[in-house]
Amino acid sequence: MKLVVVSAGLSVPSSTRLLADRLARAVGENVPVDVRVVELRDLAVEIAHNFTNGFPGRGLAEALEAVTDADGLVVVTPVFSASYSGLFKSFFDVLDQEALAGKPVLIAATGGSARHSLVLEHALRPLFSYLRAVVVPTAVYAASEDWGTEGLPERIGRAAGELAALMGGRPAPGKVKDEFAVVPFAEQLAALRPAG
Repeated sequence: MKLVVVSAGLSVPSSTRLLADRLARAVGENVPVDVRVVELRDLAVEIAHNFTNGFPGRGLAEALEAVTDADGLVVVTPVFSASYSGLFKSFFDVLDQEALAGKPVLIAATGGSARHSLVLEHALRPLFSYLRAVVVPTAVYAASEDWGTEGLPERIGRAAGELAALMGGRPAPGKVKDEFAVVPFAEQLAALRPAG
């Protein structure tokens, strides 16, 4: 299966790319994938030219084709002014509007403070819902203080498992049955009544 990772990190090294690589590795631990990384930093000029002349350059065309042909996506952006980066948004603006319909996507972001974590729910999830992608339930945000602490590896693992399950067309092992069992209301009510 083809997994494409879109990283909008600007610096080298980049915490955005680090998170992207960890997510891709975790997906690969759940399902066999061929990983292709699209570094938007390297495509910035071509993305701008696409807006002005309507044609993608060779590198951008290859990136757009890879995203369109992928079985699943991991998308990671740094947070700027409480939202995704302009470069990140511009890439998805030049992508064909039908390219992500029904495609499983794991959304993630990095930032200097945990205060920006809501960017996942208020900016990224609506963007990919608009593009009709299937966004995994668990989104991953990594603030500066999250690196090397408890919690981040677990969130990465959970989100990666959800993406792998969607890519494989099956529920995540043990997750749906154990965590989301449907119990009829009458049974729930009976369990609350005292015996006798």
